[in-house]
Amino acid sequence: MTGPTDASQADGTRRRASEVALYGLTPPVEQAILSAVDAGRPNQIRGLIRPLHPADVADLLSRLDTEQRRVVIEAIKARFDPEILPYLDESVREDVFDVMGARDVAAALAELDSDDVVDFVTDLDEDERKLLLEAVPPAERVVLEQGLTFPDSSAGRLMQREVVAVPTHWTVGQTIDFMRTDQELPESFQEIYVVSAGNRLDGVVPLARLLRSKRPVRVADIMSAEMRPVPPTTDQEEVAQMFRRYGLVSTPVVDESGQLLGRITVDDVVDVIDEEAEEDLLKLGGVSESDISSSLLETARSRFVWLLVNLVTAFIAASVIAMFADTIAQVVALAVLAPIVASMGGNAGTQSLTVAVRALAMREIGRTNALRVIVKEVALGIINGAIFGLAVGLVAWAWFGKPMIGVVIGLALILNLMAAGLAGMTIPLILERLGVDPAVASGVFLTTVTDVVGFFTFLGLATWLIL
Repeated sequence: MTGPTDASQADGTRRRASEVALYGLTPPVEQAILSAVDAGRPNQIRGLIRPLHPADVADLLSRLDTEQRRVVIEAIKARFDPEILPYLDESVREDVFDVMGARDVAAALAELDSDDVVDFVTDLDEDERKLLLEAVPPAERVVLEQGLTFPDSSAGRLMQREVVAVPTHWTVGQTIDFMRTDQELPESFQEIYVVSAGNRLDGVVPLARLLRSKRPVRVADIMSAEMRPVPPTTDQEEVAQMFRRYGLVSTPVVDESGQLLGRITVDDVVDVIDEEAEEDLLKLGGVSESDISSSLLETARSRFVWLLVNLVTAFIAASVIAMFADTIAQVVALAVLAPIVASMGGNAGTQSLTVAVRALAMREIGRTNALRVIVKEVALGIINGAIFGLAVGLVAWAWFGKPMIGVVIGLALILNLMAAGLAGMTIPLILERLGVDPAVASGVFLTTVTDVVGFFTFLGLATWLIL
């Protein structure tokens, strides 16, 4: 018979075996690299890193402190894999730039797709970006500078300029021969864009349809005009939403005249979806993705403002408590029970807030259903408030031997959970309407509302009903 300990050990063994199969950077490999770093053995570092996937190397670099990271970069500098660069966090990219220098980084970027190059350069500070642009060959520099003219987090920054485009008068045979001989084609693609004079986009031919068609057939006769091209200024969240809704694999990017500029592929959109979800989650906590890899002072500085705002809101809640100092002095039990009301309201509000922020990000809430969703969250607050209010009221009555204290905390919980549901749903909607990111500011306002309403209703009802 197998006990719980044996079962947990078996689960751990299976999990470790799965990690070995799925990931190259296993704990033993990571520990071996760290030992080689501490011992100052660059040859051993290179030998351990060589078999790893670029994503695993980037993951390793993000886990190391600044000094260890520089040792590893210096060790692999001579044979640095350019594919590592797109996977790096912003703070890690700066360390790579500092160790390798602008010329070597520019040479590595020349091996990447244009969207990865623009993304890398975007994260550098102004001085580093200038040095890098000076090191890039003139022809590539023009393309890179054009990409940087588009707004941050836009389709223009996201797109690849490497596309397969053929004129409308070409046949299937000409197109296939072109793909066999041209050395500048993208590494992977699923469609061929059909363009007319001036590189104006007319249609798209899926690669599978092209290969099934006979050579004499004109591409114009088998192309599809059903495309979803996006302007380069489109926000990347809108692009991701479009990919999600219509199940796209790629989409063209065109300017105002319909001229083909590039394409956006699903792998880049997956990164956007991941980044946006991570960004919202981190903003709710007042932290950033670079906190793991950035220095102690940088992390402390980034969190200071958030904690300062929370301190101000805490003083607001404390001032509400101070209004009822005499009541608390006469009924000490209120000081014991007050945090329960505020805590329950905060947790209930966070649930509503999470639903609202996600619904806004996914475009699942709008004018047509906003009122219905708000009413539902308020109703949930009343139902949960009644259930937990009854339970906590009975406990408070038994604990302190005063039935009226149970009544007070029960009513306070109902009112605060109702207010939490209302605030958790409406605050993000109001911020969204005002053009403020709900993920950034909602938590602060919600905490203030639930604390103030919780303390005020509980202590106010106690003053009215008990004293």
